[in-house]
Amino acid sequence: MDTKKIFFLLAFSLCCISMGVYAQDTTKRKTIDITSSFKPVLRDAVKIDFNAAPPALDTSRPRLSYNIPAQYLFLSYQPGEMKPVALQRDSINPWTNYNYIKIGAGNIHIPYVRTGFSFGDGKTTFINLFADELNSKGSLPYQKNGMTDVKLTGTIKTPNNLEWNGGVGFKNDIYYLYGFQPDTLKFNGDQLKQTFQTVHANISLRNTVPTEFGLLYHPNFKVAYFTDNHNPKGNEVNTVLNLPLEKMIGKQFAFDLGVTADLTHYNLPSGTGAQNNNIYYVNPAFLVKTQNFFLQASVTPSWNNKQFYLLPNFLADISTSDQRFTIQAGWIGYYDKGSYQRFESINPWLAQPDSLQNTRMTEYYGGFKGSIGKHFAYAAKVGILTYKNLPLFVNDYTNDGKDFVIRYEQSMQAAQFHGEVSYLQGDVLEVTGSINGLQFHGQKTWAEPWGMLPVEFNAHFKWQAFKDFWAKADVYTFQPAEYLAADGSSHRGGRGTDANAGVEFKITRALNLWFQMNNIFNNKYQRWNQYQVYGFNVLGGIVFTFGGK
Repeated sequence: MDTKKIFFLLAFSLCCISMGVYAQDTTKRKTIDITSSFKPVLRDAVKIDFNAAPPALDTSRPRLSYNIPAQYLFLSYQPGEMKPVALQRDSINPWTNYNYIKIGAGNIHIPYVRTGFSFGDGKTTFINLFADELNSKGSLPYQKNGMTDVKLTGTIKTPNNLEWNGGVGFKNDIYYLYGFQPDTLKFNGDQLKQTFQTVHANISLRNTVPTEFGLLYHPNFKVAYFTDNHNPKGNEVNTVLNLPLEKMIGKQFAFDLGVTADLTHYNLPSGTGAQNNNIYYVNPAFLVKTQNFFLQASVTPSWNNKQFYLLPNFLADISTSDQRFTIQAGWIGYYDKGSYQRFESINPWLAQPDSLQNTRMTEYYGGFKGSIGKHFAYAAKVGILTYKNLPLFVNDYTNDGKDFVIRYEQSMQAAQFHGEVSYLQGDVLEVTGSINGLQFHGQKTWAEPWGMLPVEFNAHFKWQAFKDFWAKADVYTFQPAEYLAADGSSHRGGRGTDANAGVEFKITRALNLWFQMNNIFNNKYQRWNQYQVYGFNVLGGIVFTFGGK
């Protein structure tokens, strides 16, 4: 059988078998099978947007802690020239000129005038003009005095970090020698009138930024001509030239070198010629400045009227890390200048001096200062002072005791105690108090330190009670000094206490009203023997301001 036949028989057999099988299954339902490449896919789910709810309002006040050093000021234990640093001006709030006129009157003061005017562009030029006029008259015969003071000061800054400062002024003081005894003596006003006039000028230059070699310099020059109305007249010329220089050595060390010439030329009223009272000294000093330690170590060669003296100049401050407590110690020497002008500022009922001498002082001291909290500060020190050629003021009983003559104490010592406290709360509240005590001993020339106050106490209170209302009060008291009586014996006067209080408040934007009461307790004490002070008095007036905000 050939191949074609075999293939045909097989195909026919398969067809018959399939037909037979189909015919036997009579229960199967009819279906349609569809074949495709489609794949079902679920749709992307919709994302839900979440909107953040606003936070609940917090009405509680946060408690913020600030570590601000207490702001307080203590006077240096060593006298010296103040060297203010220029305030960096805020360019957002430019400096504006400010002017004021203060006028007042009272039962003993007629009139009282104080004015101040400012000029300049506030950037490189600052000019100020001040003028004061005061006249007063008490209840005693010829118990009166007057004062006129005019000053013009200015500052000019240059683009190369230099600052020029200068000023000129005139002052006229009038006093009457009303302290004569017995009070039945008869004088006219011209015999008792004592006038002192001063014309002064000063100029200085300083660099506000250290040079490339770390140098800071501040040369300054002052001159004053002083005269009285006596016959013959006494007059004096005082000149001070100071040339300080500081060399910075890194951030913690420095070297200071200064040369000072303090010259006085006094024409003696007796007509015997003139006296030169001059001091020259050199100030080399090595300084160490760290956060917790300050040291100044030096000696000062000086020539007092050609006599050489080597003065000590050692200072040390040791502070805690937060600067809230400082221990201080020092051994220093310095001069109080002997000039007619300075003596008149201490005792205005002074007669013309016969001679001038400088007072050389040496001081050993130890003390501390610090602060408690943010507003309270304190300081205290004890020391030993030695005076050489100290001027003492005594009544001149060759006449009637109404004027004072000077007697120099060759050598004297004093144990000193000084303390002060302060509470400052910005410009709102200010309370300060200080006490200074001196126990004199070791006089070599005179029996007592006539005219020297052994104890003085000062207290000051100032309070801005409301936005436009200020109140202030002052208390000054002292233990009286010894004075020399006409019979040559020493006596001590009564204790002096002077209390003052006043207020000031706005009545318009440009006008303030002020009122003050002086010597509230009407204590008619005598600071200088035979010169009783004014009793209770009142003074009030207005302050007119313009040109500023």
